[in-house]
Amino acid sequence: MSGGSRVIVVVVCLAVVAAAAARPAPIAGGTSSSRAAAAAANGTCQSRAAPFGYACEEHTVTTEDGYILSLQRIPSGRGETTATAAGGKVPVLLQHGLMMDGVTWLMNSPDESLGYILADNGYDVWIANTRGTVYSRRHISLASTDSAYWNWSWDELASNDLPAGGKDGYSQAGQQKMHYVGHSLGTLIALAALSEQQQEVVGMLRSAGLLSPIAFLGNLSSPLARAAADVFLAEALYWLGLSEFDPTEESVHSLVTDICKQPGIDCYNLMSAFTGDNCCLDNSSVQVFLAHEPQATATKNMIHLAQMIRGGRLAKYDYGDTGGNMAHYGQATPPAYDVAAIPSGFPLFLSSGGRDSLSDAQDVRRLLRALAQSPRDGDELTAQFVADYAHADFVMARDAGERVYAPLMAFFKLHEK
Repeated sequence: MSGGSRVIVVVVCLAVVAAAAARPAPIAGGTSSSRAAAAAANGTCQSRAAPFGYACEEHTVTTEDGYILSLQRIPSGRGETTATAAGGKVPVLLQHGLMMDGVTWLMNSPDESLGYILADNGYDVWIANTRGTVYSRRHISLASTDSAYWNWSWDELASNDLPAGGKDGYSQAGQQKMHYVGHSLGTLIALAALSEQQQEVVGMLRSAGLLSPIAFLGNLSSPLARAAADVFLAEALYWLGLSEFDPTEESVHSLVTDICKQPGIDCYNLMSAFTGDNCCLDNSSVQVFLAHEPQATATKNMIHLAQMIRGGRLAKYDYGDTGGNMAHYGQATPPAYDVAAIPSGFPLFLSSGGRDSLSDAQDVRRLLRALAQSPRDGDELTAQFVADYAHADFVMARDAGERVYAPLMAFFKLHEK
């Protein structure tokens, strides 16, 4: 990659990396594969759950298209005996957002992180890690160094990763339906799967909690994200042969470090410039973030999101010409996902923030209007608005337990009767 291309990548990645200069230097060799090998020896259970006294299990599932995904299960709260840890608990599947992994749900203390809070409140917690993240880089026939490994967007996360990730918890809970919680891209995955009325997904889930919901991106106000979409950044990288979008690649890390050392540049505040002005993060959660994130994704996935920003549509990946779309979809334009088709009896909890520049308030209102087109009882669609929250607050804020997770669990309890 040329020096100019690296600089462009850095501009976008700064928003995700935040205080990247404080992050440990990449493992020698700087490859995603080497980081994956190191991470496997110090997985989420060992690094985040066990130190706080939680039982934790590492699982794997294989998608229909051959990706081998990592799952973590926290079957019990602190202090529970083995006898009370299993049987009868309602399972919950947690799905992280873009360039994140399952650590999303365990970044704060046990009293502040949703994964721990759910376990302590009697839930059987399952934490997903989508393809391409450090714990989910295996495939039945492809290496993560193969460009074909990265030939996917969030379409495949909705059609393949979500049902594969939920199947294990659903079966081990005696086919007891699961609650689902997604953040950011994790909400988009669920909305897409539910709008397609995938029977496997609808049959496994009893409700969905959507934090910083993403469906429409036409009013996205993040200047960095919009600029990247407007200049077709992801497309340019794809044409240059970059099928994996890895913001922690060694040369990029070096450039970020150098930029963050420049006078007047505050890389922590650059995160706010991308996500909105997060109100309630503290240094300890940011340090955990830096130790684990950001994660790689497919450049094709970044293109798909850019298409949503430019076009304002919630639709499948656009192959850019009539021939490509006809080959994949049998029509000249990509089919839209119709969220109004989500089954009317399926309970949804949406929590959005007034300072969120990715999940913009206008786009959330558009989503709510679309959902309201299907008849729903009063308790089947709950919308919460947190005026001073931005995008990262929903998974990292020190007060999210009280302000967001408690109402979410009350919603869950309502739909367990």
